[in-house]
Amino acid sequence: MSTTTPSPTAPGPAAGPVTVLRDVRPWGGERSDLHVADGVITAVVPHDPAAQGASTAEGAAPGVVDGGGLLALPGLVNAHAHVDKSWWGKPWVSYGGEPGTQGRIAHERAHRDELGIPGVDVTLAVLRESVRTGTTAVRSHVDVDLGVGVRGIEVVREAVAALGGAVHAEIVAFPQDGVLRRPGVLDLLDQAAAAGAEHIGGLDPASIDRDPVGQLDGLFAIAERRGVGIDVHLHDGGELGAFQIELMIDRTVRSSLQGKVNVAHGFAVGQLAGSRQADLVAAMGDAGITMTTVAPIGAAPLPLHALRAAGVAVGLGTDGIRDLWSPYGTGDLLTLTTQLARLSGFRRDEDLVTAARIASADAARFVGRPVHDLVVGAPADVVLVDAQNVPDAVVRAPRRALVIAAGRVVARDGEVLV
Repeated sequence: MSTTTPSPTAPGPAAGPVTVLRDVRPWGGERSDLHVADGVITAVVPHDPAAQGASTAEGAAPGVVDGGGLLALPGLVNAHAHVDKSWWGKPWVSYGGEPGTQGRIAHERAHRDELGIPGVDVTLAVLRESVRTGTTAVRSHVDVDLGVGVRGIEVVREAVAALGGAVHAEIVAFPQDGVLRRPGVLDLLDQAAAAGAEHIGGLDPASIDRDPVGQLDGLFAIAERRGVGIDVHLHDGGELGAFQIELMIDRTVRSSLQGKVNVAHGFAVGQLAGSRQADLVAAMGDAGITMTTVAPIGAAPLPLHALRAAGVAVGLGTDGIRDLWSPYGTGDLLTLTTQLARLSGFRRDEDLVTAARIASADAARFVGRPVHDLVVGAPADVVLVDAQNVPDAVVRAPRRALVIAAGRVVARDGEVLV
């Protein structure tokens, strides 16, 4: 059953930082109080209803927020987004162009300017919607190409800054239109890395550039020189996809970039069977390669348990949100967690909790954090929902009653306060 306490009270946008989040159930456990200082959780203690300073005659004491016994999750982590591409908040844009990766690239290139993409206003709109539904950290791929240069990265940074800490973001400089087939893109990726992008991206080295060795050699050279990570979109399936992952494994080890290379999508991993899959997953784990998925309907699901057992961290992301690639997507990562669980055949409580962890605490590394959880030393990023337990929250994805980011209330009952 759901809790019967009233919705939590929270300060408005002009209020100061949260100092105590009282009476919440971290991960569905015992009622606790989370103490916060400088945007970081400093203590997690059993809730004491009789504790002094809980309220004043006028209501909640400054900095004290009453969680009303609601279930608390860490802020959700969108590990694979494209926040520079969305037309969220604009009039409806009808789907057009040709299907397939190349068809979508061409359609986007033809129409993005008329929609103001990339633009601070559209990026801010989709980030605010993400915050509203509980996302407090994001790894976003941002297009870097001969048309926009590296301008999109500055757009995303400006939008993130406008939210005043409501969302933490890391950037992947992403060559959506290819790398080697567009002379000059490698130089742009290098410029982006030198200017502070945390990662550089790649795209189907075989089927887009037709030169998997050349694309990966170029990306790894930049990563070694600039000390950044690599995050490659890999849609190629079957043995072709597996071959490219093996190339990444080899280069990761030779370059000593363990823990800094990610395979996004990686449909091939879900398509391989038996020992072939097991061997590839084991090799990825040994090389410290991670994976991100967008839980796509119709694709072979990733072997999440096998990946995690092999030490391959897995993150969950929305991919594009209402953009020129597809009209679908809402930015609601908890609803996407429900989809991930269903596509993975998760029904047992422990599996549903695993899905929630993939979307939150276990995704810390995808946004450059050593820890992202409801524990001492973690950023005070908290989402409250009215649910019995974590499995209930995953299968229902109830409305986010309260969202706290870096120790500040940023959304309440569906209203964004920043």
